[in-house]
Parts: sequence; structure tokens; C-alpha cells
Amino acid sequence: MSETPNRRIQVDLSGQSAIVTGASQGIGKSIALTLAAAGAKVACIARSKEKLAETAKAISDAGGTAAVYPCDVTDSAASQKVIEAVVAEWGQLDILVNNAGITRDTLIPRMSDEEWDDVIATNLRSVFIFTRGAIQEMMRKRSGRIINISSVSGIMGNPGQANYSASKAGIIGLTQTVAREIAGRKVTVNAICPGFISSEMTDAMGPVVQDEVKKRVPAKRLGEVEEIADAVLYLASASAAYLTGQTLVIDGGLTA
Repeated sequence: MSETPNRRIQVDLSGQSAIVTGASQGIGKSIALTLAAAGAKVACIARSKEKLAETAKAISDAGGTAAVYPCDVTDSAASQKVIEAVVAEWGQLDILVNNAGITRDTLIPRMSDEEWDDVIATNLRSVFIFTRGAIQEMMRKRSGRIINISSVSGIMGNPGQANYSASKAGIIGLTQTVAREIAGRKVTVNAICPGFISSEMTDAMGPVVQDEVKKRVPAKRLGEVEEIADAVLYLASASAAYLTGQTLVIDGGLTA
């Protein structure tokens, strides 16, 4: 029986609109490109207007539709204005991908209040803020997809990442709770926990550390951003309508 190599999943999101936070680089950029390639209009959210413009240009060059909304995702008022602007521009909000995240790694005895607060605010508070705002529109139209990017660090912890691991574990708990609250309105809420994914964040580790990481992963490689984006695409699709409150781990067997 022959295999079909490199086949991507086929999803039609034509007529739908999406918000992707942290869309300026890495996993978030790949998610934005993937949703746009499936036909969705994508609002790209991050602090850097210049990097967001690069994402939007890549989308438009490929024939898609994107808009740029520079925003501090930890700011409730600013984030709500973005959601309202997207709905005003495109008439609806169908998909929210909470991907924005930062690291401020250090061992807990040396971790400052600011390093703790910054990571919790960007990684967890932003998910609460955007979810709260998006839910109003999704419940009104009785449909929607919320996809939260957590991490394997939120499942098993990681030395030097008490703030990051706590924020990502919080996302899983928030996902499960909100899913229960709004499942009756046909809005699904799921989380994805990537393992070590090839991106700007892992590039900063350097080749020696990357090689050690690969030894820990049963698949013996880093994941690709497109593999996370494809999972988001499935969760955003009509095929995932009965899947909610779940955490999908994509880590090459690291936590198996």
C-alpha cells in the first residue's frame, strides 16, 4: 500500500476571521500563515509593528487577507479595542489563537518579582483577557474556536522556568474551565502543548544544547512550527466540533 508523502491536511476556513496573538514570529507566525492559507482573514497581534507587517505581507503575497494590530496583550483595554476593531472590520470573530508568550528563565532563588510578573502577565493574563473578550462575540453567534498554546513545561516542569511552567500550567486549567462553561454555546476551547520546536527560542539555545535536547526526545529531532500550525488548523475546523477541553501534546514522545 503506497503512502502519500508530505500531504498537508485540507481545511476550508473561507469566510471566517481569526485573531492570532504573538503572530510576529515563530509558532505564531506559522499559525497565522496556515489559517490564512485555509481561507481565513487573520488579525495579527503582537507588540512589534514591523515584525507583524512582515507576517501580514507574507500572507498577502500568498493571496490571503491579513490585518496588523500592534498591541500590548497584557493591557485589558487595548486588547478589547483590538477585538472590537476586528469584529467591526470583518463582521465576526470565529477563531482565537492565544499564542503570545515570553521567557525570563532563571532558578527560583534568583527570580525577581518582575521576571515572575512579566511572564505570568504575557503568557497567562493575556489568554484570560482575549478569551473573555472573544467569548462575548462567539456566544452571540453560537459558534467559535479558541485554541491556547501551552507547553510541555506546563505538564512536567523545567528547571529555571518556574514562571514559564506556572503560566503554561495555568493555561491548561483555564482551557478546561472555560470549555465547560461555554460548550453549550457551540464554542470549543482546547490547548496545545508543544515540546521543543525549532524556532527563534530554540535557536537561542545554541547547537550544543540543541543536540542534548534531541537526545532526550524519543523522535530524536526538534518539532517544526508547521506541525503545531497544522494542529491548530484541525482544532479550528468543523471536524473538531465535538472536541473541547482537551490538551494536545506535540512533543515527539518527550512526555510519553
